Amino acid sequence: MSAPDAVSLRATAGRRVSELVRDVPDFPKAGVTYKDITPLIAHGDSLRLVVDALAAPYQDRGVDHVIGLEARGFIFGTGVALALGAGFVPIRKKGKLPPRTVSLDYELEYGSATIELREDSLRPGDRVLVIDDILATGGTARAAAELVESQGAQIVGLDVVLELRDLGGRGELPGRSVGALVSV
Repeated sequence: MSAPDAVSLRATAGRRVSELVRDVPDFPKAGVTYKDITPLIAHGDSLRLVVDALAAPYQDRGVDHVIGLEARGFIFGTGVALALGAGFVPIRKKGKLPPRTVSLDYELEYGSATIELREDSLRPGDRVLVIDDILATGGTARAAAELVESQGAQIVGLDVVLELRDLGGRGELPGRSVGALVSV
């Protein structure tokens, strides 16, 4: 797909995302506005559009693996991997993958967390695209990128359906290519 076609496809998908993702105030706690993607993924044509738009810029980039971040990144990441003819590799919360894993502890705005990757999932030199639904504060995305890079793999890009600009997630990913279908 040519670059102008990819840009047009992403713009169309971005409009669809804006139409279908709904805000749920005070969920999961007071003061938080949850971005609900279920109306978007419930429509097959919308899901296909978003997956195609996420994959489009990477068609000729030699992606070996698509990483999906638990849990909603799995929904989009698997489709993007299929579209690119790449393998899919999950990054999960601690204790959710069978042994032998590599892990990384990181800080969140409300505490700490640990993510894991099967230690045999990536090899040095693999070209990896990281996919998630939302980029907020960037802590999980940064930790995932560091975990991938610790295995000698190269991050081709990090791409999301929706970016919450005011939370500054891009700032946590210096020197990395970051894309979003919609930034609000």
